[in-house]
Amino acid sequence: MLRLIGKTLKIIVILAVFVILVVGGSFAVRTYKQTKVVNSYRPEVQKLADQKGVGAYTDVILGIMYTESKGKGIDLMQSSESAYGTRGKISSQQESIESGVKHFSESYQQAKAAGCDLNTAIQAYNYGTNYIQYVKERGGKNTVELAETYSRDVLSPGYGNNQQQMYRYMQVQSVLYNGGYLYQNGGNMFYAEMVQMNKQFLTLFQRLQKG
Repeated sequence: MLRLIGKTLKIIVILAVFVILVVGGSFAVRTYKQTKVVNSYRPEVQKLADQKGVGAYTDVILGIMYTESKGKGIDLMQSSESAYGTRGKISSQQESIESGVKHFSESYQQAKAAGCDLNTAIQAYNYGTNYIQYVKERGGKNTVELAETYSRDVLSPGYGNNQQQMYRYMQVQSVLYNGGYLYQNGGNMFYAEMVQMNKQFLTLFQRLQKG
């Protein structure tokens, strides 16, 4: 009986390891391909970022692009709303990158002037620059908890979600934080964390791609 249990456990462990390797390998291959696409825009983003005085944050901007589109489509930076106040107005990838770099530059400069950290500027890319003053008044450092209160109490009601309704959002950050939820019409309270994680993927795979 004990021998049978031992064999069964061994099989379960082997199967679990196999599944982990398959899933992990698939994720690595997919991420490699996606980061390669996004990194192909690096020279263009670097040039525009240098012009706007945020060249040191090119990796962050590429992290934003990865988070927004994985380098696919026309509006690579999902910058139509910041540029035009509505979606679907961006007509080319070039315009999207220019608008996205401009939006990040404005967010960064305002956050810096307010004494807020880099993650506040990144989160403001998603929330809008009004978020910067909100963070300034609460210590100057972005946190998921602070981003959540802004999403729940400011953004969501402002766009009609007065009942604090939430929807499923299954990402690593959201699952670990609250089981995988965002507030309806409340932006993405995990945005800064996701961009920083994706920035790491981009820099890691860039080294592999160069090699």
